[in-house]
Formats: sequence, structure tokens, C-alpha cells
Amino acid sequence: MSESEPVIGRTAAERTVVGPTVEGMVREQAFATDGLWSGLARTEPGMDSGWHHHGEYESVIFVVSGTLRMESGPGGSSVFEAGPGDFLYVPRGAVHRELNTGTEASRIVVTRAGHGPPTTNVDGPAPA
Repeated sequence: MSESEPVIGRTAAERTVVGPTVEGMVREQAFATDGLWSGLARTEPGMDSGWHHHGEYESVIFVVSGTLRMESGPGGSSVFEAGPGDFLYVPRGAVHRELNTGTEASRIVVTRAGHGPPTTNVDGPAPA
């Protein structure tokens, strides 16, 4: 770290689409370093991310617009309904999926701290 290192900015046009992709959901990377990932995800109405986890990353999600239904836990039985202004915390390795149950596209800002692959798709959580 150096006091003379400049702050780096990214415009919306400079974000890059990253995978794995899910139909109806787009993840755009703004920054990725050895221990940090940050970006924006857009989910169309009625769509879901599919079951996945973020390995050794812990994540914080901020809902900018639309709705976000987060399912996790045994059999997906833990549910949190979020809207604009809400935050969610996703622990390392937590199998979950995000769903847009609303009528407009949802936009969320995601920041992850950790190492390894940022997203791993899975069949689902262990049964309840």
C-alpha cells in the first residue's frame, strides 16, 4: 500500500460481464483483486440465479432497485424478502439463490471478500 497510489474508478460502460451466467441474470464486475470482488447484478422479473455459493468469499448485497428474495439454509427454508435500501450478508460457502419476485428488473450491488472462484453453481442445499 502506498499513499501515492491513485484511486481507481470504473464507469458503468467499463464493467465486464462475468460468469457463470444464468438466463435472466447478468453479473457485471467492477473490480476484482486477490481478496475482493465487487460488481452489479441485474435479474429480470420472475427469474432466479439458480443455486450457488461463493466458496471462500463472504458477500454483502445492497438492493438498489426492485425486489430480491434470498433463499438459503436446509432445503432453502430460510427466506429473506429484500427491497430497495436493504442489505444482506452471505457467509462463506452458504448455498443460496436469489429470485426476483417483482414486476421490474432488480439491481443489486455485490461486494465479496475472500479468495478462489467467485461463484460455483450447485444442485441445491442439503434437505431440511
